[in-house]
Amino acid sequence: MGNQVLGSLSVKTFLQHYWQKKAHLFQQTLPDFLGFLTAKEIKQLATHQDVQSRLVIRQGKNYVLHHGPFRPIDLKGLGDKNWTLLIQSLNHWLPEADNLLHDFRFIPYARLDDIMVSYATPGGGVGPHYDHYDVFLLQGYGIRRWQIAKTDDLSIRPNQSLKLLQRFKAQQTWDLEAGDMLYLPPKWAHHGVAQTECFTYSIGFRAPTYQEWVNAMLDYLRDEFQIEGNYSDPKLTEQRHPAKLPEELIDQVYAITQKIKWGRKDIADMVGRYLSEPKPHVFFDPEYQPISLQQFTQYWSKQELKLDAKAQILFHQSHFFINGERLTPPINCFPLLTKLADHKILSPMEKSKQPKELALLLYEWYTQGWLHLG
Repeated sequence: MGNQVLGSLSVKTFLQHYWQKKAHLFQQTLPDFLGFLTAKEIKQLATHQDVQSRLVIRQGKNYVLHHGPFRPIDLKGLGDKNWTLLIQSLNHWLPEADNLLHDFRFIPYARLDDIMVSYATPGGGVGPHYDHYDVFLLQGYGIRRWQIAKTDDLSIRPNQSLKLLQRFKAQQTWDLEAGDMLYLPPKWAHHGVAQTECFTYSIGFRAPTYQEWVNAMLDYLRDEFQIEGNYSDPKLTEQRHPAKLPEELIDQVYAITQKIKWGRKDIADMVGRYLSEPKPHVFFDPEYQPISLQQFTQYWSKQELKLDAKAQILFHQSHFFINGERLTPPINCFPLLTKLADHKILSPMEKSKQPKELALLLYEWYTQGWLHLG
């Protein structure tokens, strides 16, 4: 199976020999790719209240981090060297960036995080560091020099606003030009420095820590499991040491907690909700003046429906998960919901062939801003 973004490598070869194993440079994998933004446009995005943005200014070997949103005046007078502007979740704001993610569909959506764009002036960068996740670094306009190393020494510099490596010695160095792409597995040290004014698009794949999974499971248990009853101690006797924890109390609480049981279905439910849950900064805009359900079904008979770029649908067996919610639709809805989850779009469908339950569900998503007309 081929894939344009992997160049001459097949998906099978890439996954077997490189994914989570070793770095790989793809030269001119997208030869006509110059990116989606200009310097003026990324600065405008960085002033948007709902956009996650950061500014990193290099001062010698030190890097100073500032968080957005920024005022236009904040981005003036920075000079023409040694600074970087970063925008997170670019795929939420630009349809072209969202479309780029389709080239990475050979990796489960459950692993996909977002596209981050970095605009840097000559000398700009974020310092030598490593990530806990897989990342593809796709070069847009300009040239960026990447130095990488596979090392066990991942100690972090103290007293820095960014988590930078205390010691970094490059093992390989490349100058990436427009259309080149570098893949890095987790915990590979890397350091990118702009050689010219340039844009780099980082496609990242989330890898929650074990502690994050445990926290998610504890949240799930708190929300889903209800145990009736109250603590009681009818056989209480006079206490010689009132400050001492009674063994009977500990025994009773232990017995209560033993009633909490879960199985693989609960884990799948928790994982589906957790991975489809929008990040805290993500909001949807409900339709201000939605059309009627009848108009909606009529529209769908002639035009396509498209999932919002910020929405995520995952599925497992008979359950679907959208934006942190689980639903179990009628079986006749499965094929179309699966298609929407995989492709983010539904083709026009004759009104007589639209499952009524699905039309009602999609209409609800449309009014919530999760789904759009065309």
